[in-house]
Amino acid sequence: MLIEVHAAGVSFPEVLQTRGRYQVKPDLPFIPGAEVGGVVVQAPPNTGLKPGDRVAALSFLGGFAEYTVADPETTFKIPDNMSFEQAAAVPFNYLTAHFALQPRGRLTEGESVLVHGAAGGIGTASIQTAKAFGAGQVIAVTSTDEKGRTAIDAGADEYVLADGFKDPVKERTKGRGVDIVVDPVGGDRFTDSLRSLTTNGRLLVIGFTAGSIPEVKVNRLLLNNIDVIGVGWGAYARPRPGYLHWQWSEIEPHIASGAISAPIGGSYPLDDAISALKAIDDRQATGKLVLKIR
Repeated sequence: MLIEVHAAGVSFPEVLQTRGRYQVKPDLPFIPGAEVGGVVVQAPPNTGLKPGDRVAALSFLGGFAEYTVADPETTFKIPDNMSFEQAAAVPFNYLTAHFALQPRGRLTEGESVLVHGAAGGIGTASIQTAKAFGAGQVIAVTSTDEKGRTAIDAGADEYVLADGFKDPVKERTKGRGVDIVVDPVGGDRFTDSLRSLTTNGRLLVIGFTAGSIPEVKVNRLLLNNIDVIGVGWGAYARPRPGYLHWQWSEIEPHIASGAISAPIGGSYPLDDAISALKAIDDRQATGKLVLKIR
């Protein structure tokens, strides 16, 4: 379907994609932009969508533009109280967070969740999604106090700094450890994340924004009865028609209630997209960055 784009989300995979380092490598030249908020211009019949509908959509490519196309499978009506900037900010991060914490992480009511990179787009989405789906305690891990305050504003109960985070986490959980670690960062902190888990704990591997891919000594998993779980949301959802719409139906009530409201860390004009990408690459971004097209 054809969509008039009002806002486009900007994310870390687009930084990698512009360098040819992402797993999806489109032929040059290409237009980045995986997610948008806008208005349907043309739609195939029997999709439940029509011209004039306000939508969020996963375009996967081509979103940094005034118009883009998206598959009806990846296009979702948005509530009346949802802005186009919010619509562009939610799909990629919040559907990933939902897939991580629910189907993969098996989050249950009252469990504790530790979130790395908690001031970023995936981090703030994981905080809000964990809270919306019943987490009892959410601890954010950030590199600075300023980013810690961003995580608190997003809904975290408390934050700890990334340097030496394991001991403070143990203190905040009275020595027990957490049930789930959400890790979009990877790198050197991976082993301490394992040590932060309680028995039957789950570490969710979402990405490697630190740059290095950690290795795990599996005896730690055996001795402590813990799991390391891969979260490949796109690879799982793509071959399963209807899966994304099921996910949207799971999170949409929380969007309508306000429990899910993506923190917008910056809004850029379309012709300054490079500044948004650079802010993410330099780790200066908090929350979700968007391009405001209209």
